[in-house]
Amino acid sequence: MGEEISRGDAEGIRCASELSAHVRWLDGITGAALGVLAVASGIYTYLGVSSLLDDTGMLSFAAAASYSIAVSVGIFVFWSYLMRLLPAVRTMASRIGLMVSMLIGSLAIIAMSSWLNAAALAGSAAVEQHLAKTVQEYQASLERANAIAVSAQGLERDVARVRQSFEDLSEQEADGNLSGLAGRGAVFRVLRQKSDELRSLEAQIASQAPLVQAAFAEGNAILSRMRTLTVEPGPVEPRSVQFSEEAVRLAGIITQLRQLSVAPLVSRAAQDLAASVVLPELDGRTGAARGDQQSTIASVLAVLGQRADTLRMAAEAVVAMPAPSDTTYTPISAADAVILYAGNFAPSWAGAIAIDLLPAVLVLILMVTQAAIRSGRDGVRVEETLTLSELRGAMLALREMEGMHAPPAAAPEKVELDLRKATGLKPVEDTGKTG
Repeated sequence: MGEEISRGDAEGIRCASELSAHVRWLDGITGAALGVLAVASGIYTYLGVSSLLDDTGMLSFAAAASYSIAVSVGIFVFWSYLMRLLPAVRTMASRIGLMVSMLIGSLAIIAMSSWLNAAALAGSAAVEQHLAKTVQEYQASLERANAIAVSAQGLERDVARVRQSFEDLSEQEADGNLSGLAGRGAVFRVLRQKSDELRSLEAQIASQAPLVQAAFAEGNAILSRMRTLTVEPGPVEPRSVQFSEEAVRLAGIITQLRQLSVAPLVSRAAQDLAASVVLPELDGRTGAARGDQQSTIASVLAVLGQRADTLRMAAEAVVAMPAPSDTTYTPISAADAVILYAGNFAPSWAGAIAIDLLPAVLVLILMVTQAAIRSGRDGVRVEETLTLSELRGAMLALREMEGMHAPPAAAPEKVELDLRKATGLKPVEDTGKTG
């Protein structure tokens, strides 16, 4: 059993050593990679900030450059801290604290950088999307206004039908088929009075038809130019200016179409049709004849009231139609457009956020790797985890330390002097002669 545990410990040590070697090699490129990501994010942030600034002078350039540099430095420092500290902590409380810090920092990076990166990546397309949506809104308003105006023009047939009915009645009165008195007496004049009023109203309605058609045609022409500006190649800002001018013209056309609707006019005329009747003097020769005329005029007024109510209800039905929505084109910046139409540019948002938050994946990888390294070395003595190169270095260091603490070797003269003092002998002079 002991042999199996020893073999398992050796396997864990070997795995931990391999992972440590890989981490040391990756440390050499991690800083450079993180720097590249931070610089790339700073460049796109600069482009996004530039789209928000109206001025193009040196002050705006310095402001945009300063902001982008601050973003790059912040991203680099933030992820450098986490790559060093989060994999190194051991307690759960420390890990949770740093994870919360990473979450807060990631949200801050998205707030100060990612949305500007998205504006740089998809700002022009988002503004074009805004233009296209505005065109659709204007088209709906134009078609609605035209539908109401055309429906009002359809009241001309109702007016013509009522007019024709009064003209037919007047012809019958001229033949003596209504009051029994042939000719153009009081009843005939009442009928002709109302038919003339309706003929005048009918002429007014007919005169509006060419104006409605011309306004709708002009509105469609403006819409066509607006669609062209939406998809036209080139910078979007000058196109937005032209688009705004065309939108103002189209808004005027829509207002004109709303004013060309004759439904309110027909409604008021229908109310006046029965209320304003000028009764002529009865011209019957006898009292009975005048009584017949009075009875016929009363019947005519009753019919007139019915026709007027029918015409008024038809006009009010047109007036009650939902009015076209008030559409106003509001110029929008690239950054605001990206936020407003974020759902249409999910890939751009994903790329903008990924370039800022990709180091979070590296932090998690380092956390797992460091945990694996610690797991492989847990329960093993330090001396058992030394590799051959580490052991050789430790031995060399030990020898140097022993050499530093050993007593220095004595000089020969000093050794001889110490011997004479110890033995009491004197030195013998060398005469150059031998015995």
